[in-house]
Amino acid sequence: MISNRRSLILLGLAAASTLALAGCATTSAASGDGESDARLSVVASTNVYGQIAEAVGGDLVDVTSIVTNESQDPHSFEPSARDQLTVADADLIIENGGGYDAFVDALIEASGSEAHVVTAAEFSHDWPENEGHAEDEHAGEEHAGEAEEAHAEEEGHDHAHEHIEGFNEHVWYDPHTITHVAEALAEELGELSPDDAETFTANAEAFAGEIAGLETSLAEIAAAQEGTRIFVTEPVPVYLTREAGLENVTPDAFSEAVEEGQDVAPATLLESLGVLESGDVRLVVTNTQTGGAETTQIVDAAEAAGIPVIAFSETLPEGQTYISWMQANIEALSTALAG
Repeated sequence: MISNRRSLILLGLAAASTLALAGCATTSAASGDGESDARLSVVASTNVYGQIAEAVGGDLVDVTSIVTNESQDPHSFEPSARDQLTVADADLIIENGGGYDAFVDALIEASGSEAHVVTAAEFSHDWPENEGHAEDEHAGEEHAGEAEEAHAEEEGHDHAHEHIEGFNEHVWYDPHTITHVAEALAEELGELSPDDAETFTANAEAFAGEIAGLETSLAEIAAAQEGTRIFVTEPVPVYLTREAGLENVTPDAFSEAVEEGQDVAPATLLESLGVLESGDVRLVVTNTQTGGAETTQIVDAAEAAGIPVIAFSETLPEGQTYISWMQANIEALSTALAG
């Protein structure tokens, strides 16, 4: 399904690119002030990765995020010819991978970009090619290096764009993975601008220190709530809730249907409502960017049973940094569970 959609995207981009090229002789990276041209151009699939790039690159990079608001679902996002031009001018591209933002692959292919690419999913302990890394929490640099090597060996890295059965691609909700992503960004930016390598490394280390604060907050929840059962309508925040020691008891068929925008089978909906009625669920977590009639029924049932409901998003809320956003999500979890 993803490869067919990518073909359609490529056809659309090819049809529109001539008009865009005629109307866009210059890009935002060339503002004429002489300073922006000296900075590295970084393109991120979503503003989540864009903000992480800003944290690592600081004033030495210009960052453009393609998906920037909650009305845009990266799973089904249709890029424009202008997005293609943005990718064509990039020095570094950051994507999620794992089938989440397959439009990036189409943009790279259509633009002929030779930019360095950092794929966040490949740094996840759950990524199929990284099996075994979850047992070693201190393999940071080795893990990052192996993921980069695997990335380089797969020309075109199409495997990073296809949906992988059983893999939760929403890896930005895993602070440990994001630490590795920041390290990889610092390494790639340092290769592109060796004179600034130490600055990028220092920025990534400072960012990792803030990530450690998030992990401490999650550990505090786990200490108090280990094994607490929750219902997650769509798997976006599962990495975060898992780190908080919470047990997701949502029927797989329910969350998969919601994620894919499909109707939930009546039997699955009945099973899910039964899970809520059991009295074992302490919290329901929804996704602000997906939903439907069945999700509404789950929320209504939860509220009727006095079960707290909180919502997480896939893109960065306006005015937030990655760290402040994740901390707010963690605080929402803690507050709801303590209530």
